[in-house]
Amino acid sequence: MRAFTQRLAVGIATVGPCGFAPLAPGTVGSAVGLVIFWIVRSTGVVWLEGATLLVVVAAGVAAASIAETFYERRDPGLVVVDEVAGMLVTLLLVPVGFVGSIVGFLAFRFFDIVKPFPARQVEVLPRGWGIMADDLVAGIYAQATLRVVLWMGAALQ
Repeated sequence: MRAFTQRLAVGIATVGPCGFAPLAPGTVGSAVGLVIFWIVRSTGVVWLEGATLLVVVAAGVAAASIAETFYERRDPGLVVVDEVAGMLVTLLLVPVGFVGSIVGFLAFRFFDIVKPFPARQVEVLPRGWGIMADDLVAGIYAQATLRVVLWMGAALQ
């Protein structure tokens, strides 16, 4: 059972094959987050966005912790569940359409790469928390950016 649990956790952490993408696996993971967002948003059940985020974060922290042990290194690049969570934070309850979600995607990728304060600093948190936290911070920055753009009157439908 231990081997199965470990394989399952690594599969969650890498979001299946996404973490093994030869180019920009983080961008691929972010795109999966965007797809999950649209599936959830299409249900019209508002609370489901928050519930999905909570499930992804909880599963991501646990799975990323196991993946660190499995790959024997801190924050392995193959782990992309953090990008999924970051995208979900970016778009959580933000009234955007397709164009706005693409703007959010680009903003999230920017903040995930640049890692403004305190994104880089939270990477020191232990195990899966350190892996997930910087992307959650990047998602908060990206959501704030989207909300400012909307406040300024941009139509992001």
